[in-house]
This record gives sequence, C-alpha cells and structure tokens, in this order.
Amino acid sequence: MAFESLSDKLQNIFSGLKKKGKLSEKDVKTALREVKLALLEADVNFKVVKTFIKNVQERATGHEVLESLTPGQQVIKIVNEELVKLMGDSNNELTYNKEGITVVMMVGLQGAGKTTTSAKISGLIKKKGKKPLLVACDIYRPAAIKQLQIVGEQIDVPVFTMGDNHKPVNIAKAGLEYATKNGNDVVIIDTAGRLHIDETMMDELVEIKDSLNPQETLLVVDAMTGQDAVTVAETFNNQIGVDGVILTKLDGDTRGGAAISVRFVTDKPIKFVGMGEKLTDLEPFHPDRMASRILGMGDVLTLIEKAQDSIDEKQALEMEKKLRNAEFTFDDFLEQMQQVKKMGNINQLMDMIPGMGQQLKNVDIDENEIYKVEAIILSMTKEERANPALLNTSRKKRIALGSGRPLQDVNKLVKQYEQSKKMMKQFSGMMKGKGKKGMFKFPFI
Repeated sequence: MAFESLSDKLQNIFSGLKKKGKLSEKDVKTALREVKLALLEADVNFKVVKTFIKNVQERATGHEVLESLTPGQQVIKIVNEELVKLMGDSNNELTYNKEGITVVMMVGLQGAGKTTTSAKISGLIKKKGKKPLLVACDIYRPAAIKQLQIVGEQIDVPVFTMGDNHKPVNIAKAGLEYATKNGNDVVIIDTAGRLHIDETMMDELVEIKDSLNPQETLLVVDAMTGQDAVTVAETFNNQIGVDGVILTKLDGDTRGGAAISVRFVTDKPIKFVGMGEKLTDLEPFHPDRMASRILGMGDVLTLIEKAQDSIDEKQALEMEKKLRNAEFTFDDFLEQMQQVKKMGNINQLMDMIPGMGQQLKNVDIDENEIYKVEAIILSMTKEERANPALLNTSRKKRIALGSGRPLQDVNKLVKQYEQSKKMMKQFSGMMKGKGKKGMFKFPFI
C-alpha cells in the first residue's frame, strides 16, 4: 500500500511523543531526527527533508507547543500542516479553455503508464459532461496506437489515429481539426516516450507544444522510481515546461518519496495519482488528504466521494429503510458487497478509515473471499435468499455442492448473516433515539 513503510515509522515515532505528558526541546529534536531518517529511507529528496525538518523544528520547539496541555498532538498537527505545505496546499484541478477546444498534452518516459493514464483522464473528463477525443501520437512504441484504441473503446471515448507513417506533430494537428469537425471539446494527445530522456524526443515534444499551444501539459511519472521520478520531473519541466504532474503506480510504492518531493523540487502541482490498474483508478491529488493518510489519520473525504460515485442513491435509500426496519435478506447482503467492490481495492478503502490502516497493517484482505461468498449466495434459491430460516442441513449441503465450497463455509456465512442482522436491529434501535442525545455506540466497537 502507498506510504505503508513511512506511515508505520511516523506513527510509531508520534505514538511515543503522545505518551509523554510534557515534552522538552530535546524530546522534539530526538523525534525529528527519527522523522528525518524515516523520510530519507522513504526516498524523499534530501533538500526537501532538510527544509521540512527545519520548518517543523522552528514551530515545534516554541513555548506555545512545549507548554500546551497536549504537546505531542501539537507536534503532530505541525508535521501534518508542513507536509500539506510541502505537497502543494490545495488540489489543482484541470483547467479548460473558456472558448473553443481544450488541448491536454501528455508527456513522460516510456513505461510510466502514459497511454493508460491518457484514457483514465479522458474518463474523468467525460464524467464532467465534456466530449474528449484521444489522439495517438506515439508512432515508435510497438502496439502503442492499438493499446490506445483498446482503452479508448473500454471507456467509450473516440481515438484519432493516422497510423505510424506520419510525423507526430502532423497527427496532433489533424486530430485537432477532427475534433473541431466532430464536436469534441477536449483533445488529449498521447505523445511518445523513450526509455531515457534524449534530444530527439524533447525536440518532438517542443514542436507539438509550439504548434498546438496546449492548455495543460501533464507529465506522467512512475512513483515507484522514487528519486528518478523527481529528476525526470525536473528535467521535463526545465526543457519543455509542464503545468502539472501525474504520479502513477502510487498504490505499489510503499515509500512514497516521489509524492512528497515532486511539488517542492519542480514547483509544479501533482494533479492526479494512479492507485491501481483499472481505468477508474485515478484520483485527484489532495495534499491535505494525502498527508492525513501518511500520518495514519485516514482519508474519509475520498472514501465518501468513492461511495457517491459507486453507490446508487436510490438503492442506498432503500437499504437505509431496510436497515431501520431490520429487514435484511441475503440479496441485500450480496448487493452491499457488489457496491463495495465497485469502490475499488478493499485494502485501500480500509486504509482510508481513520485508525483502520494501523489495526489491519499485517492483514491482507483477500478480495477473492467476496467471490466465494457470491458463489454461495447465488447457489441459494430465491426463497432461501429472502428467508434464510429455510436453510436446514439438507439445503446447506445442496448449496455447498452448487457453489463448490465446503459446508463449513456455508455455515460460516449464515452465521455472519445472522450476526449482521442482530447488529442492524440494535443499530436500528439507536437510530430511533436510544441512548444520550446526539450520541450512540456501535455494538461492534
């Protein structure tokens, strides 16, 4: 998971600080030395670490912190604020031309995930009610054009191509003309990359940029390359000029150094982060939310947004009504699981719940378990799903055989279902006003 190694180390350091009733200047300096080492091990740029520690130390060794009632919490608050500042203060969204077509130019090295990210960006743009067009300008990498066509088809976004016998700048111009004739209001240009930065590639990118004058030039970099990602970002920005950075494969980078360093080194915002292989696994980058994740405080806002994008409002209201009346069938159980699956990787979702990531840090939630549960429920008859009281031993054996699961798995699921129903009954009572006003305690906590 992203930042796992760094997050664990920081949480252990701050846990020690919080246990102390009073802090001395020496306590803070000792803790910050450990933070410094943790950041360097996470592959954060040395200059970035040096500036960060200096800023935190200046603020954290003041009287108002050391003499406060909760000095440990105050230090964590300062670290959180400085992390946010380091990564860019606020989210920087894509900008669009007020009139005419908006051109977005995607640049980066080969292997960073530029083509897939171009499609992901198109999907997000399409959700905003716009009509994007993907333009295939990578004429060098084998099957690059075909790959763009495949991912474009998957998200239902048209792809403009002229094959690999034309100059990329001419393809880009022709793509813009095509968009004008066909009513597309955003053109995303997928340019060619190389395995390393070379003069020919840079000249080609400059030529395309000068000809089309893109509203946004977005650099795609692989977060897992750490310091190299920062160096690549700096070079591209100096030679071409970029408006923002997209970090891919952040879900696989347990260190996270690139995410913390890129903004400081290039003075260009990170606009999006890739959190998986699916074409929906691209998130707007929010520095405050990312800092919260790093410090183990979760990311409830992103979790809510994912739920709003994935869960049908009408279904949610119906489920709430059933929850209040404690009318919960196996069909509802299955529906809830399928809704959660739409939201993304379950381990990542758990990481967004405050405190949950630390509790489950050694637990890998196997998403295949969901498919096993689905198989069992779908092997039940309609009557059995609606009325689980019908499930006697004979029926359970039939379900086990039909789902290809052992009988003990069927018994385990029925038991979980009964526990869920009991919990909802209690929850329903609390929702009707039991307990102290404005407060209730979940039965499972």
